Amino acid sequence: MNLQKRATGSIAAKLSTRQTTICDEVSVVGIGVHSGSPVTLTMRPAEAGTGIVFIRTGSAGEAPREIRADVRAVTATEFATVLGDGNGPLCSTAEHVMAALYALGVDNAVIEVDGPEVPIMDGSADAFVAAIDQAGVIALEAPRQYIKVLKPVRVVRDGAMGELLPNDSGFRLDVEIDFDHPLIGHQVCKLDVTAQNFRRDLSRARTFGFMKDVSKLWSAGFALGANFDNTLVISEDRVLNADGLRYTDEFVRHKALDALGDLALAGAPLLATYRSVRGGHKLNHAVLSALMSDPSAWKIVEAGMPARRTRGGADVAAGMAVAYGPDVS
Repeated sequence: MNLQKRATGSIAAKLSTRQTTICDEVSVVGIGVHSGSPVTLTMRPAEAGTGIVFIRTGSAGEAPREIRADVRAVTATEFATVLGDGNGPLCSTAEHVMAALYALGVDNAVIEVDGPEVPIMDGSADAFVAAIDQAGVIALEAPRQYIKVLKPVRVVRDGAMGELLPNDSGFRLDVEIDFDHPLIGHQVCKLDVTAQNFRRDLSRARTFGFMKDVSKLWSAGFALGANFDNTLVISEDRVLNADGLRYTDEFVRHKALDALGDLALAGAPLLATYRSVRGGHKLNHAVLSALMSDPSAWKIVEAGMPARRTRGGADVAAGMAVAYGPDVS
């Protein structure tokens, strides 16, 4: 196998022509934001065509379970993106590590977790960026395939809107939020997703929550591991974290980070612009599901090659349509 190592920080803005994986095994250790339980996540290299595969270990008396991280594997989107199968949930809060892998150009990896959640770390993707940098990234012989969006696909519901639009040059985020809170209000984040832009503008944006919601979340069994080290906490009039905001508009940047991680479940890099207004995990998943359920809205292309269907793109789309049917909720 002819492998060419490259630094993740120097990923070119132009479309990469080769699939990649990480060079070495690397681990991070933290807690689950909802369970509060300790968890270790280990990334391992994988062959071309593997995609991103999650393996759950550590369940007492149960064999390890694995699942490919794609849109069909999403089982819940209420407070995080949960991956699973017919046997139930496998791994929650996958969006931050998925965003880091996507932005740093990692196509193939095996992600092993020994608990029900990806560790929250500091609430951002920064620790996963550092882990990928430590492991390094290598180019494989196989050509990289992209999902090229051919026409607009839109979902509107409950005052929120999300849409995927054609964009031949790469993947762009255009995320807008509007909270009835004096510290947030209306914020917009527009970003062409490259490794450099992700590192600088999105990777350190933390998940956030409101102090008034804590008791309700705890009583429902959520956010049991949330604290000031991994969550940006907001009272009625101020940020309660001692270190304050990392970006003046950290809230919308984190929403954009989450959107990137959710849309990384397309199964291949997107040639598209994603625009959302007042969105979240549920909307992101609905838009991606709507795209994949419409075979006329996308095709698979290889970088540097004319746009054409490969691997029977219509058949792939049809399989996803069966999984979701006409309802994209």
